[in-house]
Amino acid sequence: MYEKILVPVDGSPTSLAGLQEAIALARVMDSTIRVLHVVDEISFMTSFESSMALTAEVFETLKKAGQEVLQDAETRVRAAGVAVESELYESYAGRVSDLVIAKAKEWGAQLIVLGTHGRRGVGRMLLGSDAEQVLRQSPVPVLLVRGA
Repeated sequence: MYEKILVPVDGSPTSLAGLQEAIALARVMDSTIRVLHVVDEISFMTSFESSMALTAEVFETLKKAGQEVLQDAETRVRAAGVAVESELYESYAGRVSDLVIAKAKEWGAQLIVLGTHGRRGVGRMLLGSDAEQVLRQSPVPVLLVRGA
């Protein structure tokens, strides 16, 4: 039913919960998983935790960390016997949710699986919800997996 499953990952326990669910589905349906990590310069520069400028060195560190996240995700998927592809996407503009949807369309994904924090109230208002935006705008089904 779903031959191509897109799974955005950031290395957090929540995104790993989404990846594990995608792996379980892919094993049953003989699907290919594409793990996607977005190196998102805009979110970094506007985060509450960020007090430093985004230098070329910092961006290179973010890219390296993203490659490590992808390598870990690929290892998990391969260990489960599922076909896997990966993509590191460098974003200079736009919301992560828009980029995920664009990549899903470009690859021809038939399902997007996302880990979500399930924030409510002020936390959601302040931080936004990329998962909600993917859910609202996606041209394909979206499976949201709530983290612990």
